[in-house]
Amino acid sequence: MDGWRASALLVSQLAGRPAPGTPPFLLACFCRSLSSPVPTGTCAPRSSRPDPEPEPESVFPREVRLFSDSYSESSRFCFCGHELSITQNFGSRLGVAARVWDAALSLCNFFESQNVDFRGKKVIELGAGTGIVGILAALQGGDVTITDLPLVLEQIQENVRANVPSGGRAKVCALSWGMDQHGFPGNYDLVLGADIVYLEPTFPLLLGTLQHLCGPHGTIYLASKMREEHGTESFFQHFLPQHFQLELAQRDEDVNVNIYRARHREGRPAGHHPSC
Repeated sequence: MDGWRASALLVSQLAGRPAPGTPPFLLACFCRSLSSPVPTGTCAPRSSRPDPEPEPESVFPREVRLFSDSYSESSRFCFCGHELSITQNFGSRLGVAARVWDAALSLCNFFESQNVDFRGKKVIELGAGTGIVGILAALQGGDVTITDLPLVLEQIQENVRANVPSGGRAKVCALSWGMDQHGFPGNYDLVLGADIVYLEPTFPLLLGTLQHLCGPHGTIYLASKMREEHGTESFFQHFLPQHFQLELAQRDEDVNVNIYRARHREGRPAGHHPSC
């Protein structure tokens, strides 16, 4: 692999969104918890973590300038009678976390076509990226927590401010799967995720996070591009069914996106209920 490609992939790993085709020797980068300052107005669960690791900027020197074409782009989307203005900050810092992916749009369309009721529901979105899915849930009446790795929170917060009226129930928090979930309540009514199933080493971490967050009578909605090379189907065939009743709620053939609905196989007592 040439030096540019290896460096670009490393940047994507450190941004929390590994690029497609990432070789095994770089996968370990993604599995680390990234620590960076949390933007004003966000929250992070308390935990007894070791000293934070250096930010990606200190690991990957700024002067390399692999992404000199970094830029921001604002796009408009309409769902459930709401016009959303979503900013995407493309470049090395966020990697593929910057983009609104097909799976997120498919999930928003699904909520609209199925008239999914968010009113008064306690909702959390995982790996939110731009935050578009959680923002729509908040506008539809949900009490929503939108999560991703620390580096991504500033972009999400920008989009929340642009779309959710003052007083709206949407907050932004850092959450690293397999590490931070116990700092969050275990009684969410709805757990949402769009295009977050694509790296096999994270599958057990994601499964454990879903197990904790989804309330005894809660529902999980996951929209995923079905990438054969990333083992996405394996997560839904072998991992989720271990603990959840799973059904294919919708298949979007045009963009190769499946939307799955999952619920706990057996009722479980609600867990610890800290506040994010």
